[in-house]
Amino acid sequence: MRNILIGVFTIGILCGFGVNSKSLKKNQNESRLEIVTKEERISEQIVAIKSMLKSNPKFNNEIAFLLDMKIMSGKNRFFVYDLIHDKIIDQGLVAHGLGSGMFSDLKFSNENNSYCTSLGKYYIGKSYSGEFGKAYKLYGLESTNSNAFSRNIVLHQYDKVPYEEQNTYICNSLGCPMVNEVYYSRIQKLIDNSKSNIILDIYY
Repeated sequence: MRNILIGVFTIGILCGFGVNSKSLKKNQNESRLEIVTKEERISEQIVAIKSMLKSNPKFNNEIAFLLDMKIMSGKNRFFVYDLIHDKIIDQGLVAHGLGSGMFSDLKFSNENNSYCTSLGKYYIGKSYSGEFGKAYKLYGLESTNSNAFSRNIVLHQYDKVPYEEQNTYICNSLGCPMVNEVYYSRIQKLIDNSKSNIILDIYY
């Protein structure tokens, strides 16, 4: 009887390790899937951006800004993309509109006073000095973000946006893409040194 109990206990331990091992493999596979999915989404957007640039040579054809709203706000989801060498050259956190919500089931709107993020491609216009210092006007290029200028949707910095990634959600904006001051300083140099307007694409 004692030997039977020991055998059952041993099998129970081994089965326990087996479950943990399977769970670990599942989590690793899910992590890999998330990475692939992010890259696939970026690739899809880049194909569309390059196609648009062929018929709109007035825009910058060397770099573009991509904002992936599928990624939680505590993780890097603002990507600076090198269109010539097809690679991400910088990334950081970005806040979205409080009207869009906090979690994965975000909603998006082009309506005034919605405080939502609007999806679609924009071009970055001239800078001005506002409440948050130097900011850049955004002009919507699609029906989903055509009211960006009238809604005062701009690219700006905010000192409450963290620099490092975290596992919790960060603060929200009133609909503007809002980034950390340190990351903003790098983006600002790219915008100011660009001879043509840079495309900023917010997608989900």
